[in-house]
Amino acid sequence: MLQTMNRSVRRVVIGAVGLVLAAVAVGVSGAAPPLWTDRTENTAATAPLKTFPLLARYASNGKLRAYEANGSGGLKAGYDLGGGFGDSTALVQANISEGGRGNDLYHRMNNNLFYTAEHGNDTKLIGGGWDIYNLIFSVGNMGGSAEVDLAARDASGNLWLYQGKPDGTLAARVRIGTGWGGMTLVGRGDYTGDGKADILARYTDGTLVIYSGTGSVTADAVVGTKYTVGPGWQGYKTLASAGDTDGDGRTDLIGADTAGALWLFKGTGNAAAPFAPRVQIGTSGWAAFDVLF
Repeated sequence: MLQTMNRSVRRVVIGAVGLVLAAVAVGVSGAAPPLWTDRTENTAATAPLKTFPLLARYASNGKLRAYEANGSGGLKAGYDLGGGFGDSTALVQANISEGGRGNDLYHRMNNNLFYTAEHGNDTKLIGGGWDIYNLIFSVGNMGGSAEVDLAARDASGNLWLYQGKPDGTLAARVRIGTGWGGMTLVGRGDYTGDGKADILARYTDGTLVIYSGTGSVTADAVVGTKYTVGPGWQGYKTLASAGDTDGDGRTDLIGADTAGALWLFKGTGNAAAPFAPRVQIGTSGWAAFDVLF
């Protein structure tokens, strides 16, 4: 069973000072976003997280809102995490700190990528030059190291893997492959049931496929077999994974449709039929968010 910790009253305060200082140090303009500190716990006190809160950003004002899993496939009532994220051009949640139990945040602003640990008191500049990527997302542990990784796609359609380190910094990039332009990409889970992290890709025609992870960090060999999930996925404005949302040990997929409803696709662990029929977990209002992560 999943357990949820009491929410810290510091969740919209801690890290704000560090973000401001980091922004000043590298010449970043705009309001610095605060750090959220709520998280969903696994039963095992030392195990890396398998279930994550679903975070959403309002398109209108840049505020973040968090929705924790209720343990049976639905989401608890959301709560605000504060504003200041409107200028962030990428938002990525990754569990790196505290041995994989921290809900940490990467965000990009003015060409720079920053990292903030959930219970840290500062924000770290990872590096500049990140505007070369039109997509940055979490892919879980694709490379087989102890920490989870990021993936980033450049304008030419090349997809790159950045292995995470315990302090939130990243190893040198390794090319996952070419030809990834125009796709909607989602990671953060094993969708085939082989114990390795995979990547979900929605093509422009609405077809959803799984690129199974190999566990290798060899260039152009990070993913292997492709499994077709099926057509018709163009009806979802946003796709995201919050890990094992329903608590059955398998990675699930969440989709917000164009009408503003939210749907859960429970993972089966079977590559031939990776998702059960969808279940509605949100009735309206999700169209107000421009990012789910």
